[in-house]
Amino acid sequence: MKFMWEIGGRRKLQYMASLSATLCVLSSEMHFGWTSPSLPVLISGQYFFTISQDEASWLAVILLAGTVVGAFFAGSFANILGRKKMVLLTAVPLLIAWLMIALASNVKVLFAARFIAGMSSGLCFSTIPMYLGEVSEPDIRGMLSSLGPVCVVLGILLINIIGNYLPIDTAAYISSSFPIVLFLTFLWMPESPSYLLQQNQTEAAKRALVLLRGPTEGEKELYRLLEYMKTEPENKANICDLVRDKVNRKAAIVAYGLRTIQQLCGITVITFYCKTIFEDSKEILSPNISTILYFLVQLMCSFASTFVVDKIGRKPLLIISLVGASTALLVLTMFMYTDSHLQVDVTNLKYIPFACLMINVAFISIGVRVIPLLMMGEMFSARIKPLAVCVGAIYYSLIAMLVAKLYHVINELYGSYLPFLMFTLLGYLSILFVAFIVPETKGKNLEDIQRDLGGKASHNIANISIDAGTAEKEKDIVVNTKFGSLNLGFQSCDGSAGTTNADKT
Repeated sequence: MKFMWEIGGRRKLQYMASLSATLCVLSSEMHFGWTSPSLPVLISGQYFFTISQDEASWLAVILLAGTVVGAFFAGSFANILGRKKMVLLTAVPLLIAWLMIALASNVKVLFAARFIAGMSSGLCFSTIPMYLGEVSEPDIRGMLSSLGPVCVVLGILLINIIGNYLPIDTAAYISSSFPIVLFLTFLWMPESPSYLLQQNQTEAAKRALVLLRGPTEGEKELYRLLEYMKTEPENKANICDLVRDKVNRKAAIVAYGLRTIQQLCGITVITFYCKTIFEDSKEILSPNISTILYFLVQLMCSFASTFVVDKIGRKPLLIISLVGASTALLVLTMFMYTDSHLQVDVTNLKYIPFACLMINVAFISIGVRVIPLLMMGEMFSARIKPLAVCVGAIYYSLIAMLVAKLYHVINELYGSYLPFLMFTLLGYLSILFVAFIVPETKGKNLEDIQRDLGGKASHNIANISIDAGTAEKEKDIVVNTKFGSLNLGFQSCDGSAGTTNADKT
């Protein structure tokens, strides 16, 4: 099939594929953020059926339970169907869930819809980091991979805008358009070249790389990937490989540790309950307006981070993010404790919750919100990545469920200051993890990251040089390695003729 993006800048398709894929994230996160505008309406009796506080609490977390189930199957699906078909598959349950919400006549239908949406979210967040990491070039991988977290915020912002000003059923019908757009646009995007090579589809991988990188760079990267895959074990990855293998173990500690930090900073809790928290500042702004501004600030800062993450680096942004976000939560905790436990009039200080959450989310969004998902797609080799990302999605969802329910219980028993104090202290402690455990991956290709973690790629690809000078017209690439010379006989840039020959000379 002829792609319209064959003509033009060689990175055009990388941007288009990444933007289209992250529509999956946007639609998933619209489901995730649906509770913020909708639960107060359902609890207060403003809709044609009413739910209890306990039912509202379960509506918030049942999506995460569905995410665990979806992520459990995502690893196998990603290897069987491929990254592209997986992304297309997620559009179907996302659409079904929105239609169920629109047509729901009781809370049981809402529970089912939220669970189905969660399953799709599990598939989405197990696939998108892999796809974005594998189609992007190293010097723009940070920016393109950051589009996922940006769409997380954009999705939550959109549903808060739509949900605050339209009835629940109307908002659901409008939201159902996003999975449709996802399917219709991503249908034309290429499959991940790494996946195609894993399936021994070298010719298809070559075509995808030429489309994504351009003729010369695409052919060079094909050889690099072929060489690297020689170092990968041929047996199927299993869960024990994450523990037994030194490289995978290091990668898992970093990737899952960063996902834990996200929850320990209160990201999910604040997303679920931000409208309730803003009730303390309702004299300044209405909770609806405050919530929309909160997610708007989050969107702007997340978007800004995509332009600096490949320049400043992952570690500095994470440390700056944690320091600023934790300090803002510390001030908020002090206000909450003063308001609830001390005999102090805080009438003139009602702006503090609003200001602290805005500062907190600004710092969260430049690092902690964006980088953990980005690095999830960077830390693992192609062989283990589908399994590792799926385990990460399950782990993240379980942690999010636990933190959300604990917040609800502790808040009821002791007041909101205590969980926010815990978020503050854990945020400061997380700085040590980032400083001493997390590696810097800025500007490195995925194979270099594996080598730095202690992998086996270094002795195979460290001394590779590619000579495409005299053979440019025939599109032959002569590759010199420490083991001899390899000739890749590309006869056509678009893959219409010729095969890949790797003959040692």
